[in-house]
Amino acid sequence: MPSGIKTILAANVLLTLMATAAFAQNSWTPAEQIKTYPITGSSGIELYRSIGERGPQAGVQAVAHTTFKLTWRRDYRPQADGACVLATARPNLTIIYTWPKAPAKLPSDVAASWQRFISGVEKHERVHGEHILDMVRKIEAYSVGLRAEDDPKCQKVRAVLQQRLGELSNEQRQRGRDFDRDELSNGGAVHQLILALVNGP
Repeated sequence: MPSGIKTILAANVLLTLMATAAFAQNSWTPAEQIKTYPITGSSGIELYRSIGERGPQAGVQAVAHTTFKLTWRRDYRPQADGACVLATARPNLTIIYTWPKAPAKLPSDVAASWQRFISGVEKHERVHGEHILDMVRKIEAYSVGLRAEDDPKCQKVRAVLQQRLGELSNEQRQRGRDFDRDELSNGGAVHQLILALVNGP
């Protein structure tokens, strides 16, 4: 093989490795934590009553709940011209799900009914998780490269970022409220799950 082609191939391999390393350094994956609370009962109505007694408080009594822990590693860089740039912003996100755990030994028909119910509940909560993940990605996209002029101590850029963080946080909470309202209203997916459980075996 001619030496010129070898050089080009070696350069291409090096560029590919550098790009892969940069992607690995900048990419991130959220962690997930699942919490359960025990409920009692041997019928659908008994299980749902126990949820009412033991379920998490999320503004109102809830069947399940999704929250998160989020911290950031941010690199603010003062510039030679007096500006400040937020060069990198890497999130550390844990999405925390809480939902009920039924007794291990249920009558077979109740167990089948419960499995349909809890699968639907988990599906619902994971949509909340996607809302949270979407918010964090929007924060990341807004953060990286954010610049403020005449900001040698990087105070202005922080203030601009905090304002946007508040807006995105409010947006995420409103999405969650709207989603819950739709799912819990008459005919909504979670409303149907509850009716099926309560009216089942």
